[in-house]
Amino acid sequence: MKEENIVAGKSFRFAVRIVNLYKFLCAERKEFVLSKQLLRSGTSIGALIRESEHAQSKADFINKVNIALKEANETEYWLLLLKETDYLTESEFDSIIGESRELIRLTASIVKTTKLNVEN
Repeated sequence: MKEENIVAGKSFRFAVRIVNLYKFLCAERKEFVLSKQLLRSGTSIGALIRESEHAQSKADFINKVNIALKEANETEYWLLLLKETDYLTESEFDSIIGESRELIRLTASIVKTTKLNVEN
């Protein structure tokens, strides 16, 4: 039986939240530009983590997870910008930013640990 990839699960659930937030921002707040950027970066995290599961080498794995880290960081930027421009309320922002920051911590840790293991 295959062991569950916790980061893949968290990033997928986060992507679902991002898609729903995108739909909300377009329908309710009539915001289409920033939300599209958020949609792209927020959903690509999970896609890259999923890709990394079948990486061709350790270097390929590190590269994919590192790009996921960059996308997670970009996602946090768009969330902050949406909050500061009043497209997201404080409570709406608070309900999702923790997950974004957790994905940043997890992917950064994976990259760091994998690089250390490759060097040793």
